[in-house]
Parts: sequence; structure tokens; C-alpha cells
Amino acid sequence: MASSKASFPSALSHSHSSNVLPTSQSLIPSGNWFYTTAAIVISLLVLEQTVYRYKKRHLPGSRWTIPLIGKFADSVNPTMEGYQRQWASGALSAISVFNIFIVMASTKDFARKILNSPTYAEPCLVHSAKQILLPDNWVFLTGREHVDYRRGLNALFTRKALGLYVGIQDAIARKHLTRWLAESAKDPSAKPIMMTARDMNMETSLAVFCGSYIPERAAVEISEKYWDITLALELVNFPLAIPGTKVYRAIQARKAAMQWLELAAKRSKESIAAGNPSECMLDEWLLALNDPAYKGRKEFSDREMAMVVFSFLFASQDAMSSGLIYGFQHLADHPDILKKIREEQERVRGGDPDRPMTLEMMDQMPYLRAMVRETLRVKPPVTMVPYKTTKAFPIADDYTVPSGSMVIPSFYNSLHDPSVYPDPDSFTPERWLDSESSANKNPSNYLVFGSGPHKCIGLEYAMMNIGLVLADAAMLMEWDHALTDKSDKVQIIATLFPQDGCMLKFRPRQRA
Repeated sequence: MASSKASFPSALSHSHSSNVLPTSQSLIPSGNWFYTTAAIVISLLVLEQTVYRYKKRHLPGSRWTIPLIGKFADSVNPTMEGYQRQWASGALSAISVFNIFIVMASTKDFARKILNSPTYAEPCLVHSAKQILLPDNWVFLTGREHVDYRRGLNALFTRKALGLYVGIQDAIARKHLTRWLAESAKDPSAKPIMMTARDMNMETSLAVFCGSYIPERAAVEISEKYWDITLALELVNFPLAIPGTKVYRAIQARKAAMQWLELAAKRSKESIAAGNPSECMLDEWLLALNDPAYKGRKEFSDREMAMVVFSFLFASQDAMSSGLIYGFQHLADHPDILKKIREEQERVRGGDPDRPMTLEMMDQMPYLRAMVRETLRVKPPVTMVPYKTTKAFPIADDYTVPSGSMVIPSFYNSLHDPSVYPDPDSFTPERWLDSESSANKNPSNYLVFGSGPHKCIGLEYAMMNIGLVLADAAMLMEWDHALTDKSDKVQIIATLFPQDGCMLKFRPRQRA
């Protein structure tokens, strides 16, 4: 009790008042913490703007970037009109998304310089690409390693190999077109062909790549899940693979596909070892590796072969589907061109619509090839391919892209250059039939398949598949385009598609 009495007045005494001060001053550090945090945040925001302005320098683009997210909102729902405004702002222009500094290149010369400068830049596709396609996939190789690997894959697209594939493509195209007609007979109303065309394309690709080594149920499963991969390969996506996100679902789809593709690689090895003839791309690859004249790498694991096939699916599924869908739309909108396609088909096929397609027959179809080239030019499936600078890239005399930045070459302007393609928005296959035309005299403008060391290795395969399906359709069916207010508007996912999915009505073709 005495001690309590002694301690009570001590709290009020002058000599011990300093003992109370720390208690009251302890409120001040809390205030300091708030102001310190605010100062740090403000400093980081100022630093963000300063770094952006330093990297941007004189390039066209916003003077300031939205803190943290930059142009994220515009990137989530991209439009062709938005991209065209960006390209029109300058040959080089700058934006920032989530503190990723991006330089957009809109001219042919800058696009080709990026594509042909592996010393300074490498393809990165999109931020999530390595998570989805796997970081050790050959598409991400650079330099000599990439050149050597790609050389070993050239055997998959020789004329001999294409001659094998064309029969597979023809059979599956007829199967699906017949199904379309049967469904239209039940319900003749116009329907979007976007997903049905994708299904046909996926079955064709898997049959060409894997033959009978992959069961039909696997093809259905891969086709159903592949849309998740397409959605996750948009230019901007939430980058973390958290359950429920696009990237997470894409990774699950890739895992399912890879299981089937590894099984196909294993079965192909067993078949070739048993002396069976080649029936698909995997077989062609193994035969090339066994050729005594082949001097490259001889051994590839099932997983490595599956990754290559998966990369081909990635390259073919969206781009070929886009080209095919716009091909149907362009022919429906230009009956005079469809008539010329049919006249050529009747001549080459001898009036027999059931005659199986061969590579030699396709060689006799220059108008079909011109039409495919034109549909890919007017509506290029891929308008740009993101690259990442591995070092400071002196892209112009007065500008250097900083190391670690994204630099994106655009193909659209090159393909719509009026000095090379007069009336560039018109669908005119004839421009490709004149060897002296400006289109044929300027092949460097035709960037549909890219350029440089990463130019599409399967361009002949892709053009052949699009042309073959449209040729078979021209012989077997009539189709009408049900125009909507979205028919001419573009949906940008990984590639371009009509916003309404291309609404068509089909009916059997009546032959005279």
C-alpha cells in the first residue's frame, strides 16, 4: 500500500514528468509512419512517370502514364480502330502497361528490322506464353540453337510431306462440310461458323500431325479445351496462374493435350521401328531423323516431340481458323470471285466434285491460291507479334529501345500500303495473278507469315489447308452471308475474327 501511495504522486511530480513524455510522444511515430509511407508511394509514382518519360523520349504517346496499370484498360478490350489510331500516331510510338514499356512499330521497314534482329530482340508472344507453351519449347529458342532446331523441322513441310497431308486434309474437310449440310437441312437458319470451323481445323491438324496415334476422344477433348489456350494468349491478361484465371485454365488445357501428344509420339516411334509406312507428320519426322544423309540431332524424347506438335497446334489453330472463316465470308460477299473459283475447280477436277484432292491438282489452281493470299492480306490473322529487347536496340537513328522493353512490329499497315496494294481494302485476288503487279514486285510487304529467323515454318501447309477447304466447299455447297451490324467489325483475341462469328446459311450445290 505504501508503495502505491509513493508511486501516485510521482506521476505528477515535476522531477518524473519526463517519464510520461515517451507515452505521449509514442503517437508521433505513428504519424511519421503515415507520412513516410505516403512519401515513399509518391516518390515511386514520380519515379514511374520519370522512367516512362525517359524511355519514351520524343516518341508519340501519352505524356504521362496512368499509375501502375498504364493502358491496361485499353488492352483488355482491344479494337482494330484503337490499334489503327496508335499506328497512325507515328512510325514508332510508346505506351506502358503494368510498368511494361512498349514500343509499337507501324511501318514495314521497322517491322522487318525487328523481325530480322535476333541480336537485339527475341519473340516473347505475350507475357503468359512461356507458362502456357512451356519455357523450353523450341519456339523460344534463339540464335544458332534455334537455327539448328528449325533446320531439323524443315523435313516436315517438304513437298513429299505436303503430298501426304493433302489427302488427310481433303477427307476431313469433306466429312465436316457434309455434317454442316446435314445440320443446315434440319435448321436452315444462319449460324456462326467460328467454332464449327475451329473444330474442323483442330481435327484436321491433329490427324495430319498425329495420324491414328491419337484417339478420336482425345481430339474432341483437345478441341474443346483449346479455346482456353486461345483466350489466355491475348496480348494482355492477368499474368498469375491462379485457379479461375485464363492462364490457369490454359495451363490445364495444355497438360491434357500434352498427355495425348506424348502418347502419339511414343506410338509413332513404335510404328516406324516396326517398319510401317508413314501416315502423319510425326512419322515424317522420324523418317527424316533415320535418313543417313541427315546430319543433325537424331534423338528426341516423346515430350520434346509433343512440344513441337503442340507449338504447331498453337501456330495453326487460331491463324488458320481466322483465315478460313474470313475466306468463307469474303467469298460469300463476292459471288463473282466464288464463280471464278468454281470454274477453276470444275476444270481441274474434270467436273467430278468427289475426286480426291492431290498436290498436283492444287498446283493447277492459281486463282485459288491468289484468293487465299488476298483473304490473308485483307484480314491478316495476326496483326502483330510481340518481341522483347535483350539489349538496347538502336532501331532508328534518333531512338534506341531500352533493354527489357517490349517492341511490337505491326503487319497490318504493310499489308494495306496503297502504294503496293492499290485500293488496299478491296478484295482483289487478280492482283496476285500479274507477275508485274506491285503486289508481286514487293514481296517484302507481305508479312502475313512474318519474316526473318522466326518466319512461319508451315506457311505452305497453312495456305494449302485454307485453299483446300474453300475449294471443296465451292464444289459441294452454296452459302449465303447473313449480314449483321457486327459482320464487318473485328474481334481481336489471339487472332482476328468477325465479331458476329460469320453468320452463314448452307445448302447443297445444285449441279447442272
